[in-house]
Amino acid sequence: MRRQSYLPILDWGRKYNRQTLTSDVLAAVIVTIMLIPQSLAYALLAGLPPEVGLYASILPLIAYAIFGTSSALAVGPVAVISLMTATAVGRVATEGTADYASAAIILALMSGAMLTLMGLLRLGFLANFLSHPVISGFITASGLIIATSQLGGLLGISTSGHALPGLFSSIASNIGAINLYTLGIGALSLGLLLWIRFDLKKWLKRLHVPKGVANVIVRAGPVFVVFLTMALSVIFDLGAKGVALVGDVPQGLPMLSLPSVSLDTVQQLLVPALIISIVGFVETISVAQTLAAKRRERISPNQELIGLGMANVAAGIGGGYPVTGGFARSVVNFDAGAATPAAGAFTAIGIALATLLLTPFLAVLPKATLAATIVIAVLTLVDFSVFKRAWAYSKADFAAVAITLIGTLLLGVETGIALGVGTSILIFLYRSSKPHAAVVGQVPGTEHFRNIKRHTVETHPEILSIRVDESLYFANARFLEDLVTDQVAGNDRVKHVVLMCSAVNFIDLSALESLEAIQHRLDTQGVKLHLSEVKGPVMDKLKSTDFLRDLSGKVFLSQHQAVSALRS
Repeated sequence: MRRQSYLPILDWGRKYNRQTLTSDVLAAVIVTIMLIPQSLAYALLAGLPPEVGLYASILPLIAYAIFGTSSALAVGPVAVISLMTATAVGRVATEGTADYASAAIILALMSGAMLTLMGLLRLGFLANFLSHPVISGFITASGLIIATSQLGGLLGISTSGHALPGLFSSIASNIGAINLYTLGIGALSLGLLLWIRFDLKKWLKRLHVPKGVANVIVRAGPVFVVFLTMALSVIFDLGAKGVALVGDVPQGLPMLSLPSVSLDTVQQLLVPALIISIVGFVETISVAQTLAAKRRERISPNQELIGLGMANVAAGIGGGYPVTGGFARSVVNFDAGAATPAAGAFTAIGIALATLLLTPFLAVLPKATLAATIVIAVLTLVDFSVFKRAWAYSKADFAAVAITLIGTLLLGVETGIALGVGTSILIFLYRSSKPHAAVVGQVPGTEHFRNIKRHTVETHPEILSIRVDESLYFANARFLEDLVTDQVAGNDRVKHVVLMCSAVNFIDLSALESLEAIQHRLDTQGVKLHLSEVKGPVMDKLKSTDFLRDLSGKVFLSQHQAVSALRS
């Protein structure tokens, strides 16, 4: 493979010019403004010190700029992965300890290694096992859990748990300890952030502010809320009134290092790391492909695995925690005109400067402001419309959405997504175990054959034509046996059975044995078995067996040819 395949930067870097530099820098400025409060908030959601969120927004962006293929994807901490990190790491260490931070770093390194290995082995197809209904149910449930988990920060009470029962229980137990000053700051932050998101742009438009300037002001709105609540914290000495503040944040860039690794910790984090890797990749590739389609660009899923994997390795080396491509900030990056992955590298420089210059001022920032930032950010994750669409289109897909959502809400993120994946696989096996198959006849005046129950067709009493609309494997092999037996039973006029195999892409050993059983059963009844429209790869497999040699009938190129020959 060419070096450019593994290092896309060698491709787009050769074409880099002043125009793309200007576009990337402008996009980076806007994303940096948006990312600073989000990074701080998501780190707290993960149970980590706020500066860890900044650390996770520096080296990963640079790594993705080197290895990633999307010109607009912005990687970094996101809400769902932060929640999954808190759930996973909380099982192996106590929040607030050095072991907790080390476990989060190990989780990032393990996720990075898994993603990179999957990319090198070209295993991007594994993401297909997370169906859209499962992802929709999981993300909606995660958004609800995240929003509920932040009620403690908005009310000034302690909460615990990573599923709704535990969260509601802890909220109910501590509801009497609400801090009114915290509640005031939280309500103010929520109100301002909602107004900024939904109404500020309309106000600016009425004031005839240029659209580009208005977009920058709206994106910078959360930073304004941060500065305002910091000012209120100092003026009213909110820390002395029981309002939880961020506290001292180490100034400077993270030290490049690796934590001591315990085999027991690695074993406990193995499954969570795999789930985080797959969920993160699905979110990343979905965002990247959506934005790439708007520019008619091409995304390489396997290279995206490598890009995201190296971003997570960089997060671990730089003292961060697992990262992925964020939808909201990627859209902002796209709308701001990011032309190449270099926009992410420039964003990393902006975050690094913020880490060097702004952290001393963050000590007085109320945590309620960050809780409000998280609540507003996850509003876009909650989408109940998928239930209506799934119910109207497919009850089985509705079941997958419902089981995933309920399982995640009640049992936690890892159990919920495992239930969703298991449900999707069971639904697939059930559907494919009862494949659609139809007795077909010839449309008059044509060479086409259609279902006798849906079309007016010509049939011949001595010929039974069955179209199989599914590949044949162990789960549905018996179904085909029963179908042929039922159609032939009691019909003495049938002399030929033709299996129309135009939709059969493979036949496994179990299905081959079923075909042999059908052949033997029909032969004892004086009925010949024929095949038609067998695909080349399937035919190659059959030729390596004794089935064709023992076949009582023939293999025809087309169904029309089969019926014409057998009629004569």
